[in-house]
Amino acid sequence: MDIKEFKENWGLTAIPTELEKLIYFQTNISSFENYSQGFGVLIDDKSGLKSWSEDTLFLDKLFPFAQANGSGSFYAIWNDGTNKQISEMPIVVFGDEGGVHIVAENILQLLHLLTFDTEISVDFEETYFYKDEDDYEESEDLNKFLKWLKEDYGLDQIQEPSDIISSAQEKYKEEFDKWFGQYYDTE
Repeated sequence: MDIKEFKENWGLTAIPTELEKLIYFQTNISSFENYSQGFGVLIDDKSGLKSWSEDTLFLDKLFPFAQANGSGSFYAIWNDGTNKQISEMPIVVFGDEGGVHIVAENILQLLHLLTFDTEISVDFEETYFYKDEDDYEESEDLNKFLKWLKEDYGLDQIQEPSDIISSAQEKYKEEFDKWFGQYYDTE
């Protein structure tokens, strides 16, 4: 993946360092979807977001950047209007069959969630990671990803992804739902 093309797609000259490093990792060390199940950074033209709302006030506050699972869900950074650095903005998952949820307080927390190495499940009521140990097959490059995260960010593999999701939702869910409700009626 070309980092310059990724930046141009977002209309920015700079993207979060964590995301730039992840793109480098995905492009040069691992391969797409081989380091965390169902996940991969991609260049997104916001067509998925437009299925929720075509309002420019909606589209301008969201930066889609990765597929979240193999069935069409995707991750986006939400500019909550608090003048945070983009690397500190909350992460939202948009479900392919419905459901939109805050999943992490920032990009680094999302990277930590990815160490669980399963696809995220997204429904209307909740989002979660589940691992059936009897049916689990580790991603081919998971160990490379874990080594990279440990060396660059001091993060170990997560055992309880629900803790990060719950904390992020406690902090941002109410505000996000109110903002999102202006553009999409969930009822």
